[in-house]
Amino acid sequence: MQKRLFGTNGVRGIAGKDMTPELVFSIGRALGQMRKGHIAVGRDTRTSGETLCNALKAGLLATGCDVDDCGILPTPALQFLVRDGYSGGAMITASHNPPEYNGVKIIEPDGTEMGDEETVRLEERIFSPEPSVASWEQVGKETAVPNLLDRYISGIIQKFPGSPGQGMTVVVDPGSGPGCITTSRILEGLGCRVLTVNGVMDGTFPGRLPEPSVEGLKNLADLVVSSGASFGVAHDGDADRAVFVDENGQFVEENAEFAVVVHHICQKKKGLIVTPVSSGQVVEETARRGGSAVRYTPVGSIYVARTMRILLENGEPVIFGGEGNGGLIFPDHQFCRDGGMTAAMMVSLIAGSKKNLSEHVSRLPERHIIKDKIAAKKGDDILARLPREYPGSRIDLTDGVKIFTNEAWALVRASGTEPIIRIIIDAESPSAGSALYNDLKSRLKTLMG
Repeated sequence: MQKRLFGTNGVRGIAGKDMTPELVFSIGRALGQMRKGHIAVGRDTRTSGETLCNALKAGLLATGCDVDDCGILPTPALQFLVRDGYSGGAMITASHNPPEYNGVKIIEPDGTEMGDEETVRLEERIFSPEPSVASWEQVGKETAVPNLLDRYISGIIQKFPGSPGQGMTVVVDPGSGPGCITTSRILEGLGCRVLTVNGVMDGTFPGRLPEPSVEGLKNLADLVVSSGASFGVAHDGDADRAVFVDENGQFVEENAEFAVVVHHICQKKKGLIVTPVSSGQVVEETARRGGSAVRYTPVGSIYVARTMRILLENGEPVIFGGEGNGGLIFPDHQFCRDGGMTAAMMVSLIAGSKKNLSEHVSRLPERHIIKDKIAAKKGDDILARLPREYPGSRIDLTDGVKIFTNEAWALVRASGTEPIIRIIIDAESPSAGSALYNDLKSRLKTLMG
């Protein structure tokens, strides 16, 4: 069966249009029927968050679940807390989407996001014509527990003993999201001097959009340079991702960020790095140089996290995971993307190496990336025919169609929500990348008729 409502990272839409209190109430009620017991909820800073969180809690309470409201906090903070004995969790967030959007992420008792099979079961209950609720004497009770956030902050600080950030200045741009109340405290706990940009929670996101971009991080880059900071770190709308600018104010491409941390971890231990097929080749090459290997998954952090857990349960030496978008997963910490943990790791990495962030990036294997999207109806049909266009090439069908040539690869995926096809080219040189890109676009146009 296919999901009808939820995507890879929950359900999202424009608040008041797609994401209504009625829909979120039904999601809460369905979750309460599936995960009876004690549920933790939280939200990001979006203006619609309070309304939708109250609807979510009402649905849960109506089924007899007790609800702990953790208030505003990053998604990984709620995931960290859910593992402490909750029956499940739910986060009101639209992550990196614009301010008018909101959504719901469902969290399992182990702190990971709900998988596909369970999400289909959840949707069956959401759309059930005869939903059930508890009688008046069996409804749940709500407790406000904003102080639990301290556990998450302390949990990260304890991973890095000895104040590794002593003498280091870091600029933090939480983008007016929930990272405002966590990342600065985490880095200060490591001994850093912390300066902030967009450090006041505001669901209208006045300083920049929730998705960190080179243009949106100009103020961060300027303050890093003017203050002499070691680096700057920025978060998306729910702080499960972290992106960086180096000491010169230069944006660090997210695959390079991933590879810098891979190099650091591989110096301490060898094993498997788990990542989606969309991640840059620089990650695999860096892992190989460090005596480790890469295991690929479909695109989506939930697939990375669950693959990591399965491999570890089977005795495989998984040491790290993540995506090429700033979403990194540290299995010694928890099995989800965590922007606060990533910021702390960068402090430890730079302090321990005595090298600037730009030096770490400059030592990576050189790769060139092209990203594009083209309008296309029936994208799945086009992708089904695409492998026949490259009979002599190695093809990977883990997610979409990944085509390998001698000097480059291309990943082609059809969007599940828009009539478009997304393209990623990763090449050893600009000329190799352009050659594959132009050839691929020509063949796609032929397939589209």
